[in-house]
Amino acid sequence: MAPTVTVRPAPDGEHARFGADIAVGHRQLHRIGALPAACTRPPAADPRTAFDVFWQSFEENYPFFAAKGIDWHAVRDRYRPLVHKDTTRARLFDIFSRMITPLHDAHVLVLHGDRHYGVARPGTVIPTGELNDKVKRFVVARDLAQATDRQDFAGGLITYADLEQQGLGYLRIASFDGYDRDNPSYTAQLAELDRALDTVLTPARTRSLRGLVIDVRINGGGSDALGIRIAERLTDTPYVAYSKRARNDPADPVMHTRPEPIPVNPSPKPRYTGPVALLTGGSTVSAGETFTQALIDRPGRTVRIGRPTQGVFSDVMTRGLPDGMAVWLPNEEYLTRDDHTFDGTGIPPQISEPVFTDEEFTKNRDSAFDRAVALLRSAR
Repeated sequence: MAPTVTVRPAPDGEHARFGADIAVGHRQLHRIGALPAACTRPPAADPRTAFDVFWQSFEENYPFFAAKGIDWHAVRDRYRPLVHKDTTRARLFDIFSRMITPLHDAHVLVLHGDRHYGVARPGTVIPTGELNDKVKRFVVARDLAQATDRQDFAGGLITYADLEQQGLGYLRIASFDGYDRDNPSYTAQLAELDRALDTVLTPARTRSLRGLVIDVRINGGGSDALGIRIAERLTDTPYVAYSKRARNDPADPVMHTRPEPIPVNPSPKPRYTGPVALLTGGSTVSAGETFTQALIDRPGRTVRIGRPTQGVFSDVMTRGLPDGMAVWLPNEEYLTRDDHTFDGTGIPPQISEPVFTDEEFTKNRDSAFDRAVALLRSAR
């Protein structure tokens, strides 16, 4: 998705507010007198310099070493002696990959040409197009076999159907990106999402719906702002989705920016405000998780069913290395109203059910979906 970046200078000329349309939250910019000396000369491109930049990027920005029990200084002491002036990029890629493996952080990635390496939380699977297609075929054949008015939007990434049980709806969201493949701009993605929501949440349907299943069990993420857009169609009352803060002191891992509350304001368009059953799992990733978090404090009844989400929320910071490789890493925390973060563990369900296990597929079961429908029917 191609972002549009906005910088709004303050009246004093010494500060500015920086934001991107695909993201929520902002950065506060402060003018400095001159570039630091290190920024005025290109770094050396030897393997040890690349190693040092890689290690320092995490040292200054990664928020979760303590929570994950990782001694990053010990990692440096173990691996730096393996790097010398003749270390190849392929070998360095392997060293970096070994360094990040214990993080089990799906927002950490090492890139070298066509090669990339990252590790998900143990016991989970990062969504792929193949997995999404398999699950969608299963859901359509089993869960939606008796559904009516089934419609696909955004190239099939969004599906809606009225369930046979009177007054229940089903909304599946497989991504918060890629809705318009011909136009990568955020404006185009937003327009396609709005088209889907306007088609689904008509005045008549929002009046007749008595329960809505929202399925993000296979969701690879994308734009947090698109998730907020959906949340705005699910409330009549303004509320705070979550707060964001970022590390802002290279020498002190507990220092962060002031948390910025991210609001959910009711849309002026037709809204559904009744009970929601939200289906999640380990393949609910990134923006799929921030959307899940945005519904935790949603006014009205929202119940989470399934398995914990992946556990990666932050916008991804991209750092180019002097030798041409690159690394992705997070530097933010998404906080609940009591300052809790779900990074690492994922957001837990309130009702635990298996999600797309081999046994579920073999026995043609979808326990989480069935539980959601039963709860919504009993709540009417």
